[in-house]
Amino acid sequence: MKFIRTEIPDVVICDPVVHGDERGYFVETYRKDKLEAFLGFAVDFCQDNESKSKQGVLRGLHYQLPPSAQTKLVRVITGKVLDVAVDIRKGSPTFGRYVAVELTGENKRQLFVPRGFAHGFAVLSEEATFAYKVDNFYNPECDRGIAFDDPAIGIDWQLPKDRLQLSDKDRKQPLLKEADLFDLSEKLYG
Repeated sequence: MKFIRTEIPDVVICDPVVHGDERGYFVETYRKDKLEAFLGFAVDFCQDNESKSKQGVLRGLHYQLPPSAQTKLVRVITGKVLDVAVDIRKGSPTFGRYVAVELTGENKRQLFVPRGFAHGFAVLSEEATFAYKVDNFYNPECDRGIAFDDPAIGIDWQLPKDRLQLSDKDRKQPLLKEADLFDLSEKLYG
């Protein structure tokens, strides 16, 4: 597996090696030892989640506050999404900036989204099956979000706004300047 730091170095693209022939393919989607060696710290994933969504569905921007903050390792099994991670760590030199990566069932890329980042994705294909690992269980008391269309962030979701399908919860998320955020001085790991 090849690891690639993005413009925000804490967000990492995981590019697996795909072994394929006329029978199909084999791909190693996760290796704890290799990921931790690259990152320089331990990540203990405890739960896998999966969702299926139609074209235009936008899920996000979501995160959990401490003590239930989550790291995510996200991938697409079938279809294509624009996956986005937004730095919401006050005091960070990249605060309010985002990384957007196209994840597909074909490219098999994954995105490592560390604690201190809001995460979301928009489905660009007819439908997509999305899977991800988290290192902390869901806690509704710590669940937060940011408006997907916050002009201070300026995400291009690659779909017209009138074609986006959002949950009621995601339509009502606050702007970044009004949201509960992380502080860069907080210890998020270990």
